[in-house]
Amino acid sequence: MPKITYKDKDGISKTVEVENGLSVMEGAIQNEVPGIDADCGGAMACATCHVYVEEKWLDKLPKADDAEVDMIDMAHEPKKNSRLSCQLIVTDEIEGLIVTTPVKQS
Repeated sequence: MPKITYKDKDGISKTVEVENGLSVMEGAIQNEVPGIDADCGGAMACATCHVYVEEKWLDKLPKADDAEVDMIDMAHEPKKNSRLSCQLIVTDEIEGLIVTTPVKQS
């Protein structure tokens, strides 16, 4: 299983194994990673699974579609490397992905 690292606003990180096919958000919820609320359960109806993706990973992930971009606009302090973790599907290709949670979720 690929390992995903979640960092919080203070730089404290937690690396967990996440099953292929799950989302980065689901991996966080299953492993009790703080900072990802996922109020809508992954339906892309909120922005409470907002994360910042490390720059080196941006080109290795599928591009955000228009609906995700619109939802990110509602997130707290969106940046060019913002993504919704519910839209990032875990595969072997993203082994070692590092995401950081924002100061707060919307």
